[in-house]
Amino acid sequence: MGRLCERAVRIGLPAVVFTEHLDLEDAWRVDDSDIGEHAQKYVDKTGHMRLPPFDADGYLAAIDRYRHEYPELRILTGVEFGEPHVWDAKAADLLSSGAIDRVNGSLHMLPFDDDDRTTPTTLYRYRLADEVMWAYLEEIPRMVAGSDSFVVFTHIDYAARSWPVAVAGPFDPRRFEDGFRAAMRAIADTGRVLEMNTRRLWPWIPQWWAEEGGRAVSFGSDTHGPDALAAYFPEAMAMVESFGFRSGSRPEDFWTR
Repeated sequence: MGRLCERAVRIGLPAVVFTEHLDLEDAWRVDDSDIGEHAQKYVDKTGHMRLPPFDADGYLAAIDRYRHEYPELRILTGVEFGEPHVWDAKAADLLSSGAIDRVNGSLHMLPFDDDDRTTPTTLYRYRLADEVMWAYLEEIPRMVAGSDSFVVFTHIDYAARSWPVAVAGPFDPRRFEDGFRAAMRAIADTGRVLEMNTRRLWPWIPQWWAEEGGRAVSFGSDTHGPDALAAYFPEAMAMVESFGFRSGSRPEDFWTR
């Protein structure tokens, strides 16, 4: 966190939001090749990932420390809440405490069988690629309808990141356009915000979002280290401007149209 703050100041970034992962799934199925070496220690003998719980006190203490160390940088708290429609009750105390400035909602898990959930990356090994993608897109409206705790929906293209090109060919979003648009309408109809995740700058995302009634976007470089902080933000800003989105009065404000 300190290195990220240092880089933010160095590159002239006026504000950062540390949206730490809040994943409350007790365990989920993984294949060893689907996760990095740094996470292998969390995989048990049954092939399930079991992460340690989110350390809210430690996170908030670190935020307070770096707010004092970098007074020129506006530092906001945040979480990326995985599957909020499943885990809202378990996160209620933290999210209602007033300590978290921004709650992003993310969909990382899909049902694997009656007892397990897993990520699209693993699921692609066991099901047809189109089936996984449609399952992901159809889960988004259920997530939106099932939770009021998040404001921003993150990386709507998450299942496309691990699309199995070797067996399914290049990913073509137009084949799933109806699903993406239906998901975006569900998000827009609740007045929520769509994240422009700058890992992939696909113009069809802000285009379809605007056409389906989306009124606001946020920017996220989705970095887990300092080097990629605010990566491709200038390009992302230019892209959403072309679809009518404009900046707010504060650097951390959502862009609206």
